[in-house]
Amino acid sequence: MRVKEKVLEIIPEYGLVPLIAEFALNTLVYAGTKLIAGDWHHYNLETPLDLMIPFVPWTIVIYFGCYIFWVVNYILSVRQDRESAYRFLSADFLAKCICFFCFLLLPTTNTRPGVGEQGIWNFLMRFLYQVDSADNLFPSIHCLTSWMCYIGIRGRKNIPSGYRCFSCLMAIAVFVSTLTTKQHVLVDVAGGVLLAEFCYRIAGRTRLANVYGAVFERVTKKVLKGSAVREG
Repeated sequence: MRVKEKVLEIIPEYGLVPLIAEFALNTLVYAGTKLIAGDWHHYNLETPLDLMIPFVPWTIVIYFGCYIFWVVNYILSVRQDRESAYRFLSADFLAKCICFFCFLLLPTTNTRPGVGEQGIWNFLMRFLYQVDSADNLFPSIHCLTSWMCYIGIRGRKNIPSGYRCFSCLMAIAVFVSTLTTKQHVLVDVAGGVLLAEFCYRIAGRTRLANVYGAVFERVTKKVLKGSAVREG
């Protein structure tokens, strides 16, 4: 069995290209705005309450581990019926586009703590701080994406209730980890969650999902047809 056929057993044909596009958009938004606005003035949105939240290096396990959670739940979300999948995907697409403008219109930063030299958790925290500069914080894409993971399967009877509950708790754990690793502040977390809910509602009450689906169905046909020709 060819690789494409194996992939399509996991991800429906109508969801494959959009998922790849979502990943590319996420990367473009996050990395692209860093390149554009890296030297601009950044605002610090920390509050006294943020300063009271302790720095807990071991929670980086949750911060990094959520990438697996994202992959699993985004696939589960597009394995729903076509209409539900396009609502989810179009909402995510809209949210990432809004993030792009937020990162440029309101560049933000925060105060990072000193990190000790000893221990694996401190090593991982130093690595994180080296590869990820303290910007592009509001809204938190980490929190936005994690809450979308829950939204995508929320209320889905074909998904076990235990896993739906786990997804909600996992998203909340990610919220906490963004605060205890000092990657984000409270307003970033709230912004990510509210943006996810807002965009999902917009996708359900407008023709956004229909337009998104129509565009990507044409793109998917061209991409998969071209792939079939090359394999033939």
